[in-house]
Amino acid sequence: MNKVLSILIVALISTNVFAQTDPNFGIIPAPVSVTRANGNFIIDKTTVLINQSLDGAKSADLLNAFIVTKAGFALREAKVAQPNQKSIVLTSVGADKLPAEGYTIKVTPNQILLTGKGAGLFYAVQSAMQMLPDKVGDKISVPAVDINDYPRFSYRGTMLDVSRHFFPISFIKKYIDQLAFYKINTFHWHLTDDQGWRLEIKKYPKLTTVGSSRNGSVIGNYPGKGNYLTEVKGFYTQDEAKEIVKYAAERYITVIPEIELPGHASAAIAAYPELSCFPDRDTFVSDKTPWAGSRKGKQVQQTWGVFDDIFVPSENTFTFLNNVLDEVIAIFPSKYIHIGGDEAPKTYWKESAFCQVLMKEKGLKDEHELQSYFIQTIEKHVNGKGRSIIGWDEILEGGLAPNATVMSWRGEDGGIAAAQQNHDVIMTPGSMGLYIDHKQSNSPDEPVTIGGFAPYQNIYAYDPIPKVLTADQRKYIKGVQANLWSEYIKTPAKAENHAFPRLLSLAEIAWSPVERKDLKNFSEERLPKHLARLDEMNVNYWIPTPINQGDKTLTGSEFTIDLKVPVTGGKIYYSLDESRPSENAFLYTAPFKVVVPQGEKRTLKTIVIAPSGRSSVTLQTILNNGAAEVKPEAKK
Repeated sequence: MNKVLSILIVALISTNVFAQTDPNFGIIPAPVSVTRANGNFIIDKTTVLINQSLDGAKSADLLNAFIVTKAGFALREAKVAQPNQKSIVLTSVGADKLPAEGYTIKVTPNQILLTGKGAGLFYAVQSAMQMLPDKVGDKISVPAVDINDYPRFSYRGTMLDVSRHFFPISFIKKYIDQLAFYKINTFHWHLTDDQGWRLEIKKYPKLTTVGSSRNGSVIGNYPGKGNYLTEVKGFYTQDEAKEIVKYAAERYITVIPEIELPGHASAAIAAYPELSCFPDRDTFVSDKTPWAGSRKGKQVQQTWGVFDDIFVPSENTFTFLNNVLDEVIAIFPSKYIHIGGDEAPKTYWKESAFCQVLMKEKGLKDEHELQSYFIQTIEKHVNGKGRSIIGWDEILEGGLAPNATVMSWRGEDGGIAAAQQNHDVIMTPGSMGLYIDHKQSNSPDEPVTIGGFAPYQNIYAYDPIPKVLTADQRKYIKGVQANLWSEYIKTPAKAENHAFPRLLSLAEIAWSPVERKDLKNFSEERLPKHLARLDEMNVNYWIPTPINQGDKTLTGSEFTIDLKVPVTGGKIYYSLDESRPSENAFLYTAPFKVVVPQGEKRTLKTIVIAPSGRSSVTLQTILNNGAAEVKPEAKK
């Protein structure tokens, strides 16, 4: 089996037989159309695998390796099927008539036909693996079906911040494998920020010898009580970055690098102070923390937030940034180069005599226009290399660069304004659940986060195309993205816990037509099986709380507790005696009634135990029959 593809099939056997009533045949994201036909195709040892596509060899290897895992035997490969011989065929014939990245699957009693080219054929195999039932005896019976599928958006992305905390290459590859399985085709790699520079730049070695290391991180919730005086360091060599680009490309994923400018520049300025408006001015970590004044000089920031450090818009700075971007462009073949552009304080520009003179020379009325001048200067260089810039929605301030694409994160307004100006847009508003560093429930068991509330249901409910746009303007919405910022994501395990299952919701809103979205089918039929797969693959996903249980107080005298397990093979345990539930509590097996006397209340507390033995957060629901609320100030 091709080594490149091997990890994709590990433990896929845990995807159990889908319910025959599931209109999506267990597939995430939901296909455009699924039509059940008569009969079944039987996969057994006589079935042959035929690849008729020039670029289908790896996809055929992937599918055959999966069948070995699922059925216990490999299919014999053949060039053509003999008369009456059952076959699984991968072909590109007719794929030119399909939309970009589209595919079809046609299952008849005699054949499974997967049609697509490039990414489309690869995605056909992902869907085929998801829909195959478990074997019975030594056979797999696949219901006859016609599937026609293609993406709603060309850009389906997720951002991983490796600046605040560094993640090893092995984790990046594991993460990319999961993106590919769910047809997410863009990996936005946030490589630089105030708290660390993570990419080797050969012309400027101090960016990593100095800029990739800091001496502490925040303790507690934002803005923090102090810091861990522990070194955080790490960077990717250019060869390692190229390795990731190649690994992702083999899975039809584009890697977009982000080099922050003109703000979020503390790590670069710590390495090269001459890039600052005030090279000789001492820079403190923060004036609000008691330990801040103990270390003078330019330094990599230890705290989170927005800092006054900003690149001075001098010829020296532009030469530096152009040289950096030239090395970045040589590593990353992506159309887009992300240049940040967000949260750029103007304080130092206002105080800088150089900046004020430059503004008069250029006819710029304020510092916002100076930022636009900065961005447009960088864009000219990037465009000259045959690439395009993409930036956060602050690049709208002072006038948008001519060819820039806007990533709308501060709500939808930036994206709407950019689309109305005929600029391409990627929607990624934190207010719609797309900041997946936010907490996933209101349980006190949730880990420390930077704030916010973004359960997977919020992402699923989001439509990336704002209704206020005209039909012509809507074509500028090119896609949608979820962002995983790592201020409070210190380990790969916690990164997985924040990413999954929310990235599965992202996959569906990025790929599936709006009319095919069905939260009940997603959360109750398909997601439980996919979570069991992640469990088997040792992905540390966030385990959902029981289906049908909420955290809002219920009022009444009699309650029927009717729950569903959110992970296939998992179990629900509950308590009604105020104790914290564990595997020693009651095992939920069927709906039951709770009677609450007048003037009293009961607290239903639950946990879900996944097949791996890991536990969800504790969820509690108050069942109240007229009990008085105890005010906080009255508590002893």
